Amino acid sequence: MIHSLDRSTEHLLRELAPQVLGAVMRRYRNLSAGEDAVQEALIAAATQWPSEGVPNNPRGWLLQVALRRMTDHVRSEISRRNREAVAMEDAPLAVAPTMYSEPEIDPDDTLVLLFMCCHPSLSPPSAIALTLRAVGGLTTGEIAKAFLVPEATMAQRISRAKQSVKTSGAPFEMPEASERGARLDSVLHVLYLIFNEGYTSSSGADLQRTDLSSEAIRLTRLLHKLLPDNAEVLGLLALMLLTDARRAARSGPNGELIPLDEQDRSLWDRSVIAEGTALVSAAFARGSVGEYQLQAAIAALHDEAPRLEDTDWPQILALYGVLLQMSDNPMVAMNHAIAAAMVHGPAKGLELLAPLEQDERLRDNHRLDAVRAHLLERAGDRDAAVKLYQAAAAKTSSIPEKNYLMLRAARVRDRK
Repeated sequence: MIHSLDRSTEHLLRELAPQVLGAVMRRYRNLSAGEDAVQEALIAAATQWPSEGVPNNPRGWLLQVALRRMTDHVRSEISRRNREAVAMEDAPLAVAPTMYSEPEIDPDDTLVLLFMCCHPSLSPPSAIALTLRAVGGLTTGEIAKAFLVPEATMAQRISRAKQSVKTSGAPFEMPEASERGARLDSVLHVLYLIFNEGYTSSSGADLQRTDLSSEAIRLTRLLHKLLPDNAEVLGLLALMLLTDARRAARSGPNGELIPLDEQDRSLWDRSVIAEGTALVSAAFARGSVGEYQLQAAIAALHDEAPRLEDTDWPQILALYGVLLQMSDNPMVAMNHAIAAAMVHGPAKGLELLAPLEQDERLRDNHRLDAVRAHLLERAGDRDAAVKLYQAAAAKTSSIPEKNYLMLRAARVRDRK
């Protein structure tokens, strides 16, 4: 988006973009060209609306602009094919399809786009990029900036993702019931990854990318609206809200990282916490228990504690124990060890962390070194803690996290 837009208009464009793209897709069945046409319509709106005002029917305005762009694209393609046909002499000439009516807007198109962008043939990075572009309404430049890659690199990634979807032959419709469950898992996972990247950026000068985390919440709200009875959709939305409620307390005036145990809890958004907690209760009332529901329940226990010392660590440890049985995620095992350390002491936590040192998935991840350093500090082994804080700082590409870890190492060293 062009940043001269006010927040309400920018939000409106992000909301309308997938609806307009869905209408274009149902007519032309071309994700790549359709998405480009919608992006051009969004750019036109961002250029004209600040001076001319938002039209009475903004969705219709965007759709008309996108359809004109698609008409130009189709005519260009037909001209190209006919030039090739003439050159080949015996090939039949292409004829433009006749369109008698403007396609209708279907609110379910947003969900269809989500499922299409999270096709099993795509890798998580490609699915995230395509989702942000096609469903989130972000430009390629904005997505490239979010993930600190050149715009040309991100353009190639998105282009390959579109081609993969096209090659798969996936129709523009909701997947069959037999496939929907597996595809829904991919949708939820992509939204979860988008939120996490926004909540704690993996690299760069900013600790948080609120545009990404807010977009993940917006899209998950849409998914919940369309699938109100799905317990894991409820759980994921609850998890996002309960985590995002702490956002204002996570960084200081200079953008420095403030860990959970040092945060000013009066800055936590209690209304968001109340909404998230209600969603957790609703999710568990559905009867089935999933990973997102369990993580949301853990987040609720943290948020409901007025002080750090009031945190119900035994209950958190029990929930992580259940989650550990459901997931082979090493980050879950790491968090389980932290909870065990809070209940039984740092030695128990270090014991549980030991097997993770051999896990190849954590070889380049700074968090294991950071957690071990913290537990060693609590256990009184300051020399080892300093070395691991420094090792963790060397592994992260996030400047706020790097600064925090180096500061922590200096403080431990100065207390010796």
